[in-house]
Amino acid sequence: MSDAAGLPYGHGGDIWTQRERWGEAVLDLSANTNPLGMSPAAARAARDAVETSDRYPDPRCRRLAFAIAKQAGTDPGWVLCGNGAADLIWRLCLAEAPRRVLVAAPTFSEYAAAARATGASVEEVALSEKRDFDLDCSFVDAVAPGIDMVFVCNPNNPTGRTVAPQVLDKLIDRCAAVGARLVVDECFLGFTASCGDTLDARVASSPHVVVLHAFTKLHGMAGLRLGYLLSSDEDLVRRVYLAGPPWPVSTPAQAAGVAALSDHEFVARTRELIDIERPRMMALLAAAGCRVVPGEANYVLFRLMRDAAPMADAADVLALAGVIVRDCSNYTGLDSSWVRACVRGRAESDALLDAVYRATGLAVEEGGRDDG
Repeated sequence: MSDAAGLPYGHGGDIWTQRERWGEAVLDLSANTNPLGMSPAAARAARDAVETSDRYPDPRCRRLAFAIAKQAGTDPGWVLCGNGAADLIWRLCLAEAPRRVLVAAPTFSEYAAAARATGASVEEVALSEKRDFDLDCSFVDAVAPGIDMVFVCNPNNPTGRTVAPQVLDKLIDRCAAVGARLVVDECFLGFTASCGDTLDARVASSPHVVVLHAFTKLHGMAGLRLGYLLSSDEDLVRRVYLAGPPWPVSTPAQAAGVAALSDHEFVARTRELIDIERPRMMALLAAAGCRVVPGEANYVLFRLMRDAAPMADAADVLALAGVIVRDCSNYTGLDSSWVRACVRGRAESDALLDAVYRATGLAVEEGGRDDG
């Protein structure tokens, strides 16, 4: 996909380009952001911080780093904030200059993109659709001597599947044994029932482990751009900071991040909504004949089917029916029949179902949107 200027864009959420193509009335379910919008506390803090934005932001994000460290139970010196998690992924690759990088397939494309841009070769481990694309011990076995860096997305994007704790334990040990840097992206973990399985506490005893987080998703701050990494390797933290431009995090974003960390009621409401709507959306899609991956995050990966056969160009077909979803054909191992949709409210789920029925030529069954 390219934008109006012809520049490639491989992610969801570009509603401007989509509206140019499909019209203003389309419903955007392509970006995995919070269905409740931005944390109210974060929004207020960002607005207030604009008043002091005539000055440069704190380059070390001291107040925010302290708040993150307090929540994570780590040292503030182990926290590095950036302009979203993607910024930190690229900085990591620039700082480490790995030669061989291991990733799953499918997974978030920025890992491979950043690695290749900094001269690394990328090795992919195919995840099996028959096993719902779960990352298992076969991935651990692929961490061979000579692998410099390993990226793991937990839960994985676009599948929404979490990695079993015992697999992560083996992966941490295996990476230590071969001298590989393990980067675990937990940007969507806060939406899942496994949110307590974060590796934040493991960085103290495992200096080769880096954990990535983002305020983009759970706190609804996609437009403000804010992410952070945790690592007990303070030399790495310093080098990653120096690998990009100074002042990566604006004053409003820093203030919003501090406020978002204390907005526990907003996070609880978000999880409650996702816990209700995700299984409902998956059940509706399955009833419409789609191949649905049982995800655990705030998005659902599914294959559009007609008469039990995959439908090509599924994203375009659904867009013509009024709903924008994430075309997953640029994920290794997936084709254009696979799409990803964000979990939002009941009305949005019903609109997606209507689009699926129109796209497949099926009739909506009476009572098809009931809770069951």
